[in-house]
Formats: sequence, structure tokens, C-alpha cells
Amino acid sequence: MAQTKIIPGAERVDVYVPMLKGKTVAVFANQTSMVGDTHLVDMLVKRGIKVVKIFGPEHGFRGDADAGESVSNYIDKATGIEVVSLYGKHSKPTKEDLKGVDIMIFDLQDVGVRFYTYINSMQKYLEASLEYKIPMLLLDRPNPIGFYVDGPVLEPKFKSGVGVMPVPIVYGMTMGEYAMMIAGEKWLTPAANQTYSYYQQARNSADTPFHFLVIKCKNYDHKSRYVLPVKPSPNLPEIQSIYWYPSTCFFEGTVLSEGRGTDKPFQIFGHPSLPENLYTFTPVAREGAKEPKLKNQVCYGWNLNAGPDAVYKKVNNRIQLSWLINAYKLFPDKDKFFLIPKKDKPQEEDYFFNKLAGNAMLMQQIKAGLSENEIRKSWEPGLNAFKKIRKKYLLYTDFVPNP
Repeated sequence: MAQTKIIPGAERVDVYVPMLKGKTVAVFANQTSMVGDTHLVDMLVKRGIKVVKIFGPEHGFRGDADAGESVSNYIDKATGIEVVSLYGKHSKPTKEDLKGVDIMIFDLQDVGVRFYTYINSMQKYLEASLEYKIPMLLLDRPNPIGFYVDGPVLEPKFKSGVGVMPVPIVYGMTMGEYAMMIAGEKWLTPAANQTYSYYQQARNSADTPFHFLVIKCKNYDHKSRYVLPVKPSPNLPEIQSIYWYPSTCFFEGTVLSEGRGTDKPFQIFGHPSLPENLYTFTPVAREGAKEPKLKNQVCYGWNLNAGPDAVYKKVNNRIQLSWLINAYKLFPDKDKFFLIPKKDKPQEEDYFFNKLAGNAMLMQQIKAGLSENEIRKSWEPGLNAFKKIRKKYLLYTDFVPNP
């Protein structure tokens, strides 16, 4: 039986556009913010909605910047509207940015992984909405890996740009659910928490001064398989890369290539020092990876590329650690396997691998030769505690837990 077509929040135009009539609007969007074949901003402008400011995340408003690349403010050629970059030093809208804005819209496609930066962008945008008491509509989108929860929960000491909140690597929530959680658990700034608490107390009053509202998806639940119609960023070009991303992004914290600079990023990984009888590839400069790790060097490693169904089954609703464990075992100079911070006396929290993992334990476990099952066992207390929190904020029917 075919799955009923999933309708993202942005496509429920009749629900939210009437709320925008006669108001000045700020939109946080990128290339995934589509309403059918039309970009959200273009659709709003065509309907006479007064969009006065566009905000863009990592990779830019049009999605063509490299990972980590700073994007300057500019005027969008298609609409003539100012685009303000919220990636880099300027990560949260300022009071000046929002001057004259009546209502804020957020619409970005997430991939459901803690070290994917769009959840951090949403957090800052939500905080600004609450701090300046400007209503915010979050147009929810399906999570392409919203069908499981897994990985170590981030410890506060390892908070960074690739991990802010105490959540596991795969949190199994949509952006809307995640936003409800971080607000409901009071994980925002003190000012934002105070305003949200006031809103919760006064929400049944006609005098509530603002609101935060999620426009839900239709026909979606956490058992759904959803293939993104637009690639969310240059190095996640297809659903197979997204399925593998929680497992293979760990290699970004090592000297191995994680496949940037190939046509299968996060499905291919390796290093020139690994055995030459393994899969061979050479990272080169390409869209979204102008300077990939090990550029123009022949690497030996693994190719996990397969069809979407095969990868979906192989991932098996869990982070796969065997590739990381095997790569470490085969790497000849183990002292150089994990990227070493460029500091005289680096601390645990300075290692990029530990920032990705959210703790120092995983690196220690890999070095000590622990099995995948032993490592996974250490995640259970944190995961069980998180699942109880998560359950309170689900807007959609949950997946059936693994037996």
C-alpha cells in the first residue's frame, strides 16, 4: 500500500498566509524552503505579503556556500529584499535586524542529526523571537531520519557550534518538536525562558502579546520514510548520504576523508595510509567542498554507496560504529588518527572528534578497543533519560521502538 503524500507545513498555505496579511514579515529560509516548485519567499511576495527581511543559515540563503564558509549580507536579486547571514559571528537576529518586523517565519529542512547546524540556527531565531516579543511561525518539515533515536547525549562541557543542547546525535524529532522541547524545558536564554513561561501562563488570554506557533506537517509520523525533494546542503546530495551521516560524520574529527570532494560524501571515507587493497578514491575540489580534506590525494577506505532501500535496511535504526572501529584498527599511526587541536596544551573539549561525539568517552573507548556493543551500552542511561523528555513534545505519532 502506497504511503499517503506527506505535506510539509510550508505547503499548508491556507493555514498560515491569512495570519500574515497586513503585517511586515521576516523569513529565515534557504534553498529547501520550497512550496511545491516555488520558493517560500517568492510565493509570499506573489501573494502580496510584505517580506522585509530574509535571514540565511550555513551554506547561505541559496545553499551554495561551503560548510563553515562565512556568507556576507547582500540583496537578493530575485526579490530585492535584504538577506542577513546568521552563520558565523552574527548568529542571532539583533533588535536592529528585526526593527519594524511584525512576525517572524522559520522554514528550514533539518536532517535530524545533532551536529547539523540548522537546529542551532532555529534556537537562536526562536530566542530572538521570544526576547523581542515578536510572534514566530515555524513551518514544520518531516525529519528524514525521524524514525529512531540513538547516540551519546551531549555533555555540557562539549557544547560547541556542532552541538549545543543535551540531546543524542540522532534525536528523532522534527524542527517543530525540537523547538517545543527546548522552549518547554527552559533550555533557552534566561530572557527567552521568562517570556515563554509568561506565554504559557497567558496563552488562553485574548491579551497574550505574542505567540510561537508550529504549522504541522500533514500525513507524517515517526514511522514515515521521507526522501527530501531538495538537497539540504551541498555535501548531503541524496538520501543515502543522510542515512549514513550520523555514523560517518565522526570521520570529520579524524585525519580520514569523510568523502567531501567526491560525489558520495559521507558514503565514502578513507586515507592514503590505509591498506591499498581497500576501495580507492581521490577527493577533488567541487561544489560545496572547494578545499576538501586530502584534496587530490589517493585514499584507500570504504564505499558504502548502495540504493536507498539497501542503505535504509543496513543502517537498521541505529548509528553504526563498526566503520570507525575498523578504520582505527587498520590505521598505522594511531596517535595521529584523531585530529589534534592546534593548541599547546589541548583539553578534552578542544578535540573536534569530542565535540562531534559530545563527550570524551567515545574517543577513549575506540582507543581502548571496546566493542560496538560495549560502547552502545554506555549510551543507554543518557538515551533513556532523553527519551522521556522527548516524549512530552511529540506532535506526531511515534515510531515503534526497537525490540
